Amino acid sequence: MTALRIILGDRLSEQISSLDGADPQQDIILMCEVTAEATYVKHHKKKLAFIFSAMRHFAEELQAKGYQVDYIRLDQDAPLHSFTEAIEQIFATHKLDHIITTEPGEYRVLMEQQSWAETFDLPVFIRPDTRFLCNHAEFERWSAGRKSLRMEYFYRDMRKKFAVLMEGDQPVGGQWNFDNENRKSPQPSFDVPDTYHSAPDAVTRDVLHLVETQFADHMGDTSQFHFAVTAAQARAALAQFIEERLPYFGDFQDAMIQGKPWMYHAHIGLYLNVGLLLPLDCITAAEQAYRDQKAPLNAVEGFIRQILGWREFVRGIYWQKMPDYAELNFFEAKRALPAFYWDADTKMNCMHQSVTETAQNAYAHHIQRLMVLGNFALLAGIDPRQVNDWFLSVYADAFEWVELPNVTGMALFADGGLLASKPYASGGTYINKMSNYCKGCSYKVNQKSGPDACPFNYLYWDFLDRNREKLGNNHRVGMMYKVYDRMADDKKQAIYYDSSAFLMGLDAKTNTG
Repeated sequence: MTALRIILGDRLSEQISSLDGADPQQDIILMCEVTAEATYVKHHKKKLAFIFSAMRHFAEELQAKGYQVDYIRLDQDAPLHSFTEAIEQIFATHKLDHIITTEPGEYRVLMEQQSWAETFDLPVFIRPDTRFLCNHAEFERWSAGRKSLRMEYFYRDMRKKFAVLMEGDQPVGGQWNFDNENRKSPQPSFDVPDTYHSAPDAVTRDVLHLVETQFADHMGDTSQFHFAVTAAQARAALAQFIEERLPYFGDFQDAMIQGKPWMYHAHIGLYLNVGLLLPLDCITAAEQAYRDQKAPLNAVEGFIRQILGWREFVRGIYWQKMPDYAELNFFEAKRALPAFYWDADTKMNCMHQSVTETAQNAYAHHIQRLMVLGNFALLAGIDPRQVNDWFLSVYADAFEWVELPNVTGMALFADGGLLASKPYASGGTYINKMSNYCKGCSYKVNQKSGPDACPFNYLYWDFLDRNREKLGNNHRVGMMYKVYDRMADDKKQAIYYDSSAFLMGLDAKTNTG
């Protein structure tokens, strides 16, 4: 029996379940670049270039190993719109008995996959994605009966399951996480090692031309493209991180320095999310660095927590709560996304730097995303759907399973506390502590009101005031309401007027383009 085995662009691993049991002599492997996937949001040019180049390289690797790969390119004479159209084209030239694929990373694609049995009148086998370390049934069992779902407890169970950083049944170092040690302020004089660079080969150069030609109006450009596009290159990127940046990652993982976008982070999320790296390999490499005394425990634990804890946890939440999760809007936020999320044209230097670096690199680290870009969207009351579409568009590591819970649940608290126990709202003080952005800003971070005050300062209190009905009983926010209630009336009035004026100006600029 001949199977059509479908490999999606974020499933680029020989360990992917859709290849299990494949017969290279008989089965057909379909890989396809289709317009719907490239344009359902306006993906950053470097994101598109990364995915298409990685796909083409993976197809070549499979062909070199004897597999029959039918690869459909977007730059063919008549590009195809959807996966379904691509399958139709294959059926026109091949006699096939059934379809095998791996579950996707986005709910809308799963809906398309589930329609194929009826469309083609053939059995369709959607296999689980075994690259992840917690399957759907395990997450359901873990979450069953819990009043609240918190990553910390999930993470501890995952540590025990895989015996990671454990001494018997106890965590190495006597505590489960070292987050309190991972918030040191940055020094602009830091000599931060550069991220991994790979020179584009002929395959990648063809893709860069395709992207610049066909997606000219998308964010960013393809100049200085340096991402890994093969598994071997991704492993080299991981090794470089372990050797050069992991020792400092823990202390300074929340730090932001103007002109140094990469900091001490790993920059491997995009490789994990498309399959060029496997999570357990990354975890093992980091733990070995600790065992070999090449990196301190707070750095290694913090890195592992992102993969073994947070990454697996948000995937569990996504598949448990979709499709309703995508529509949640706890604060009923309706404001349109400001234009400066695209063009960086704002006097707020932290926002300008974060958007500019996003446009340049299709990357920003988690504090830029959460405490600058997400925090502003939260405080300003921007529509979660528009914020989600933006985050999904602009980051090379963004697929809906990971992006949506991080934005809706973590950054915007739009799920009302399902993912996080409180909104991650902050005034300018936190940004000033963790960056040098405020020194070059037109606004004054130490000024609380007036035209020169940092907008984060008054927007923070205005956010709390206008959402008191929804947040007043949240025990983690209660102390801040007590602080607000002790403020003099004229100070509260200044917060209201400054916020109203700023947001009206934001709306006027957005509405007039």
